[in-house]
Amino acid sequence: MIHNLQLRVDPRTAATPLLLLSKVSTELDTDANAIRDIVVKKRSIDARQRRVMVNLTVDVYVGEAAPSSPLLRPVCYGDVSGAPQAVVVGAGPAGLFAALRLIELGVRPVILERGKDVDSRRVDMAQIARSNIVDPDSNYCFGEGGAGAFSDGKLYTRSKKRGNVEKVLQIFCQHGASTDILVDAHPHIGTDRLPGVIKAMRDTIIRCGGEVRFSARVTGLLLDRDDDGRLRATGVKTADGTSFRGPVIIATGHSARDTYRMLLDSGVALEPKGIAIGVRLEHPQQLIDSIQYHSPQGRGKYLPAAEYSMLTRVDYRAVYSFCMCPGGFVIPSASGPDQQAVNGMSPASRGTRWANSGMVVEILPDDVTDFTGTLKIMELQEKIEKDFYEESGRTQNAPAQRMTDFVAGRPSSSLPPSSYAPGVHPARVDCILPEYISRRLRKGFEEFGRKSRGFLTDKAIVLGCETRTSAPVRIVRDDATLCSVSVEALFPSGEGAGYAGGIVSAAVDGERAADALFDRMFRNHDSDNL
Repeated sequence: MIHNLQLRVDPRTAATPLLLLSKVSTELDTDANAIRDIVVKKRSIDARQRRVMVNLTVDVYVGEAAPSSPLLRPVCYGDVSGAPQAVVVGAGPAGLFAALRLIELGVRPVILERGKDVDSRRVDMAQIARSNIVDPDSNYCFGEGGAGAFSDGKLYTRSKKRGNVEKVLQIFCQHGASTDILVDAHPHIGTDRLPGVIKAMRDTIIRCGGEVRFSARVTGLLLDRDDDGRLRATGVKTADGTSFRGPVIIATGHSARDTYRMLLDSGVALEPKGIAIGVRLEHPQQLIDSIQYHSPQGRGKYLPAAEYSMLTRVDYRAVYSFCMCPGGFVIPSASGPDQQAVNGMSPASRGTRWANSGMVVEILPDDVTDFTGTLKIMELQEKIEKDFYEESGRTQNAPAQRMTDFVAGRPSSSLPPSSYAPGVHPARVDCILPEYISRRLRKGFEEFGRKSRGFLTDKAIVLGCETRTSAPVRIVRDDATLCSVSVEALFPSGEGAGYAGGIVSAAVDGERAADALFDRMFRNHDSDNL
């Protein structure tokens, strides 16, 4: 017999199988010896009160054993080696999940990724810290797995109405992720484990007859006109002059600025989109643990590294934490020359002594007056990143300032240790940022310090700059068909197209783009059109 229970227990009980068994036995008024298995299906931490508790949903197997993989529901992928072809530009989460979904639908995907495979990317990323060399095609933003491959692998999303989030998590598990991501309220894979998952997904695509090409930067669309005179994508061309034919899913990620310019020049409709800009804030993890878990001793033995989420409004604009990485590192996020930008990541253990998050200010298109046109938000990003780069002496050593000094508007004479590998140096981050961003961040920090005692501290530093929070443009598509409004057979997808905000939402949007491509290009068509 299987019993489903909702439990509220202390962290020690949640982490100790024998204690959990005793709790379940008492709840069911059943002999513990009759309980064969306890499968935890959902787990969340409730730290709202001084006594931290863990909420669990469990299936209890009494008198029978649980299945060998009770949480897994793998997807079956068939052979599409002789099937009609579609081109997927980008091997980030949107592109990879689009390709896998195309295989399910009986379409052969050809993925073109401007960067290198996920292992080769590591060498190029190491050069950023060691030699200040940023390969414009292989870095923390570009390459197999996209920007998310080396940014913690956080899988939490609020976009549950857009598609099948559960299926996305299942596919990650099918390719090697821990089944904990099916259970935890805020799941993450970890920067150290996600590359192996990504390689397994690539292997599935190739095994089923798909194709994955690296160092294949797309430089143009192949276009003709249909009978109504409308532009139609028939494929793409890459930097080496090779052409690839088929309808196109474009899933390049939010930092492919040259691609945005190419699309605009090709007649693809784009529009400016609001983003958020600010800094990366780094605290000692033990301090965040003590604040969030209401204990000077921090998290203790049974709780994970604490997270936080901050939000307020200043001058009618949101100021908030973004991409919080407990037990993580700050990393360089530049994707080309003359850029200084930072991001964050965490290993699966979340075991470092630092906590970091983006602290950013909402920027709407109407806020930007120094630039004009469709790409004005992108040009603002470029200007801020160049200012930080110049202040750094044209290196990746990041300008930094103590949090309290940032708020007070004064220089920092020294800095605490930082996880940022290329190094930090004292600088007036508050002055390098545009005044309207610094002012709102300052007021936001003051508000967060009032709400969370100890958060505003000289033990924390702000590093600049955090500009890659989302795409600065939206590639305009029809809401019903997901096809570009200006170019037939072109399907913008994911975070870079302006329709997602993280790994899971990008993956979901990639699946939706694949469905849309199949419905529009292949469903109910005769064999000559396949």
